[in-house]
Amino acid sequence: MKNTETFIKDINEGNNFKGDYITLGSAMLEGETITDTFVNVPLKTMNRHGLIAGATGTGKTKTLQVLAENLSEKGVPVLLMDIKGDLSGLAKPSPGHAKIDERHEKIGLPFEAKGFPVEVMTLSEQDGVRLRATISEFGPVLISRILDVTETQAGIISVIFKYCDDNKLPLLDLKDFKKILQYATNEGKKEFEEAYGRISTASTGAILRKLIEIEQQGGDLFFGETSFDTQDLLRIDENGKGYINIIRLTDIQDKPKLFSTFMLSLLAEIYSTFPEQGDSGRPELVMFIDEAHLIFNEASSALLNQIESIVKLIRSKGVGLYFVTQNPTDIPESVLGQLGLKVQHALRAFTAKDRKAIKLTAQNYPDTAYYDTAEVLTSLGIGEALVSALDEKGKPTPLAATMMRAPMSRMDILTESELSALLAQSQLAKKYNKEVDRESAYEMLNEKIEKAEAEEVKQKAKEEKEALKRAQSKRKTSTTRRKSTAMNPLVKVLTSATVIRGVLGILSKMIK
Repeated sequence: MKNTETFIKDINEGNNFKGDYITLGSAMLEGETITDTFVNVPLKTMNRHGLIAGATGTGKTKTLQVLAENLSEKGVPVLLMDIKGDLSGLAKPSPGHAKIDERHEKIGLPFEAKGFPVEVMTLSEQDGVRLRATISEFGPVLISRILDVTETQAGIISVIFKYCDDNKLPLLDLKDFKKILQYATNEGKKEFEEAYGRISTASTGAILRKLIEIEQQGGDLFFGETSFDTQDLLRIDENGKGYINIIRLTDIQDKPKLFSTFMLSLLAEIYSTFPEQGDSGRPELVMFIDEAHLIFNEASSALLNQIESIVKLIRSKGVGLYFVTQNPTDIPESVLGQLGLKVQHALRAFTAKDRKAIKLTAQNYPDTAYYDTAEVLTSLGIGEALVSALDEKGKPTPLAATMMRAPMSRMDILTESELSALLAQSQLAKKYNKEVDRESAYEMLNEKIEKAEAEEVKQKAKEEKEALKRAQSKRKTSTTRRKSTAMNPLVKVLTSATVIRGVLGILSKMIK
């Protein structure tokens, strides 16, 4: 074990950066805080993703809050997935507390209470800026991944999108998509077969059942207009602070299909619309996904594959992804290996399985001569964590047990009246919370079907009228023929009473 002076020297040298940085707290050795020995994270590497892990009640959410605050203060917008519903207090300054003052005195950092610019968003009927997207914006590939369909069914979905493009039918919401699926195998069956080939009723039925599953989880609220523009996540307020966008997800924990749908949409939209950032020295946007284990445990394989791809590629767009969960083993290894910043709060070893998990967790951190990492993981107090970041050259900084600084904002939620006041001032709420239901595939197809049915009725009536005319004409011709025969002079003579009597008289005589 090296001495304290060497430890301080190593920590200070490893956390001394030329560019801008965020201070998380002060380093600790053998349970004691080393005042003014700060643990820093360079702003430049905040797009290299990260992990905040630890047992329940060890301080993960407060660490998330600290990072969000400091990013906002440096003009970097933040997006928070708030599954527990306890992050809205970022909008208000901390009321302060004697324990906060004591903690910051140990760290060697002054404490200043502050509130931050916040937008509260929602996927459901909760209060907040409504987040929506259209079916067309998803496209056939993402829709197929969300629905987890077979290759044949994915081909049908592609044909459906092609038909809508060819016929200028907007696919905006779920009722549009359901209508076109029904139309393809009913009223429009002949039209589809002639242009695109036969579409199986069994396949469209399977797709419809999966759509209904998403609809039952609230997808009808998410799909539609007005579509959310991801550029609105990048706003800076008049004081140069980045907006902290909080998505309230407390009511969709048990709706993995809806959450998967949203995550796929958001990540794909950000990746496709954000420009390449290059080496700008600061991230464009940082996203925090709280309770990330719920995503990885419940998400479809399509979402997992998408996240793995996005983690590898999206940092070039200046976007950092941070997963907040209980244990690093909750994160797939392919994702975990891409995470630059790791903040590990205490883990609890109640069972043999727990102890095994702690040993595995310890292997995810750099080797150090100052700590027995596995032992430290079980002895950290609340608000303490092991921290390893990337320096400005992309190398891991020295692993440091850290006394974490306290949040500057309120460590509690907004009251109902505070939330209402926040939303009343929101420009985004005015932009996105209006209900829009313009004419789209559903209405257009119904109109087309009604016209076809009306035309069919009209054609049938015309055919019946023509048939009646033909029948009447036939009867008239027959009557005319009979009249014409009756008027013939020879017929008149032969059928006259005199001739008949004469013929009958002759026949009578012959008989006698």
